[in-house]
Amino acid sequence: MRIAMISEHASPLGAGGQHAHVAELSDALAELDHDVRVYTRRTDSETAEVAMTPSGVRVVHVAAGPAQPLSEDLLLPHMGEFARLLGEQWSGDWSPDVVHAHFWTSGLAAVTAARQIGVPVVQSFHELAGLDDRPKDARGPSRSGYERALGRAVDRVVAQSQDEVRGLVRIGVPRERLSIVPAGVNSDRFTPDGPAMQRNPERPRILSVGKLVERKGFGDVLEAMRYVPGAEVVVVGGPPPEQLKSDPGAKVLRALAEQFKVADRFRLVGSVAHRDMPEWYRSADLLVAAPWQDQDALDQSALEAMACGVPIIGTAVGALNDTVVDGLTGDLVPARDPRALGGAVRRLINDKVRRFTYATAALDRARQAYSWRRVASQVGSVYSSLRRTPASTEEAVA
Repeated sequence: MRIAMISEHASPLGAGGQHAHVAELSDALAELDHDVRVYTRRTDSETAEVAMTPSGVRVVHVAAGPAQPLSEDLLLPHMGEFARLLGEQWSGDWSPDVVHAHFWTSGLAAVTAARQIGVPVVQSFHELAGLDDRPKDARGPSRSGYERALGRAVDRVVAQSQDEVRGLVRIGVPRERLSIVPAGVNSDRFTPDGPAMQRNPERPRILSVGKLVERKGFGDVLEAMRYVPGAEVVVVGGPPPEQLKSDPGAKVLRALAEQFKVADRFRLVGSVAHRDMPEWYRSADLLVAAPWQDQDALDQSALEAMACGVPIIGTAVGALNDTVVDGLTGDLVPARDPRALGGAVRRLINDKVRRFTYATAALDRARQAYSWRRVASQVGSVYSSLRRTPASTEEAVA
């Protein structure tokens, strides 16, 4: 099957998050003998138009808009041009049998381009906007409005968790157009065996990973450390290390660490190359994932940590409810409750036997349920189930 992946802002050649998801899924599909091409927006004038991954996936850099990274609101005006250029790409000797868009802006371009050649579109949102995300003085549809329209216009929406399904239904996406396929983890790269980042063996290490934004709950993690004496917390994520000093999110976390009197046990690392993340997971006694909004379809760090044999303490939010089996691979606590979070961390840190039991179960679950080959096979089944006729053109994305 010829598959076009549209990921306008997250190139599979990039690191972490959606970049890694698109890269791993595309490679796994290619290994199942599909012909996969990924279309992403060119963000550097020096970037070659076409690159190849080791698995034979062609990555096409589309020259839509200025050759520089753009924020979400600045990307939107260029999606029409992106769609036009996709149409030109597909008018030659290669056209897809199915188009799979990643993120809502990619979906806008994918629907427009796919209609020109009459092929079905699959949409993965990766995260959803809040229901009231438009500034009061803004004109035109809000992001959630676009997401609602896309959910009705595409042939299938692939959600990654039950919580995402509930969110999509809540904004008006027809349930019959929804399929659940979780994200995967590369169990060849993320494994308990291998080098680990240096640490003080006398001090338990708690790891937390993600963007330095409020909804990720790092502030709650820092407050929870008040109830875990003697342990250190390491946060990986945010801008490159050299930019941490001036980063607003980093400044907030440093101030909170001082406020909660845990600054001497807090380390902020900054962004880390995805290939180096296994060493950070292996250095940790446990991973804490404490988001308090369910916008993100999946906290990939939880899956990666589990594949490295690291137990999870998480909030009962979003896909963590699916990924973490409470009381088996980790413990789930209510969101926005630092005392409960700290208590769960302290109990697990102090119980070596339970930590080992959780780690063993987490590793087994990651390998059995979340291999990329398994995920690619499930996604391929979604593609195969679609008729060649795309969703009704009457359901336009306004």
